[in-house]
Amino acid sequence: MVMVPFNFTEFIDDLIYLVKKKVIPMDRIDDAVERILSVKFTMGLFENPLADLSLVNELGSQAHRELAREAVRKSLVMLKNGKNETDHLLPLPKKPKKILVAGSHADNLGYQCGGWTITWQGFSGNNYTRGTTILSAIKSTVDLSTEVVYQENPDKDFVKSTDFDYAIVVVGEHPYAESAGDSMTLAMADPGPTTIINVCEVVKCVVIVISGRPLVIEPYISSIDALVAAWLPGTEGQGVADVLFGDYGFSGKLPRTWFKSVDQLPMNFGDSHYDPLFPFDFGLKTESVPGLVARATSDGADWRPHPLMVTACLAFGLYFTGYRWRASEVELIW
Repeated sequence: MVMVPFNFTEFIDDLIYLVKKKVIPMDRIDDAVERILSVKFTMGLFENPLADLSLVNELGSQAHRELAREAVRKSLVMLKNGKNETDHLLPLPKKPKKILVAGSHADNLGYQCGGWTITWQGFSGNNYTRGTTILSAIKSTVDLSTEVVYQENPDKDFVKSTDFDYAIVVVGEHPYAESAGDSMTLAMADPGPTTIINVCEVVKCVVIVISGRPLVIEPYISSIDALVAAWLPGTEGQGVADVLFGDYGFSGKLPRTWFKSVDQLPMNFGDSHYDPLFPFDFGLKTESVPGLVARATSDGADWRPHPLMVTACLAFGLYFTGYRWRASEVELIW
C-alpha cells in the first residue's frame, strides 16, 4: 500500500509501466494485495463495509472529556519551579488581586490540539471544535475577585506599569503534520520568545510550552520562575489549570530528552555527549493542595500544642491569610 493522495493517477501509470518492464515483479504486487485483502477479510469489511454508528452520540461526551482532562493532568511535566530550591511558584494561589495571562497559545484551541485534528495540518482559533482554552480554564479556576488581564504579547512597559501578582505565559509551536513540521531550528513560534522576555523579566511567571516535541528554551530559562511542558492538551485546557493551581499534583515525566541547543542533536540517553537541559525521565513533582492539607492534619493528629501557641498561631493566621472566625470553626476563604 502506498499513500499518494494527490498524484495517484501518475503513480498507477508508473507502477504498471515498471511491472511491464519487469522492474517490479508481479509476485511482489500479488504479495501486497494478498496482505491487504487478508486484513480486510479478518475485519469483516466485505460483509459489513460501513461503520457501526450505534455509539456515535458518545463521541465528545462529557465522560470522554473528563477522561481526556485526566490524561492532560497526568501528562504535564514540570521542568522548573522557582529560581532556587526554596522560592517555589507552583502551585499558584487562586486568590491573587490581579494576574496577567499572555502568549499566542493561551486562547487558541487549534494550537492546543496540533496537527491531524479536524484538518490535516491542524488549525488556528476556537471556531472548529468545542473545548476549553487554557485562558478560559484559568478564569474559571481563580477566585471571582481576581482580575485576569489577557494580552497576547504585552510590551515590557505595560507589564512594569501594572501591579500583577504573577503571570502565566503560554507559548509554543504552530500545528503541523508530517514533513510540514520539519525544522532545523526547533524554535518556538514568534512572538513567543519576546513574550517570555517582556513578561518574565518583570514579574514572577510560569511558562507553559504547547508543543509536540522539545523546543529551544535554554536561552530564556534564567528569566523563567516555573516551566511546564504541556505537550498538546487538545480540547481540555481545564486539565492544565487543575494542576497549575494545585487541585492535583504534578506527576508527569519527560518521554524524551530535552536538549540545550539543536547543535547537540541527535542526542539520546546513554550517548557519550549526553548533556541535556533536562534528561530523559525528568519531572518535578508536587502534591495537591487538598493532599497537603490532609497530610498535615494526619501528621499532627497525635500532637497536642500548648494553648498559648494555638492562640498565637491563630491570631497570626487570621491577620495574614484571610481566615474568618465563626462560633466554633475557622473557615478558609478561597
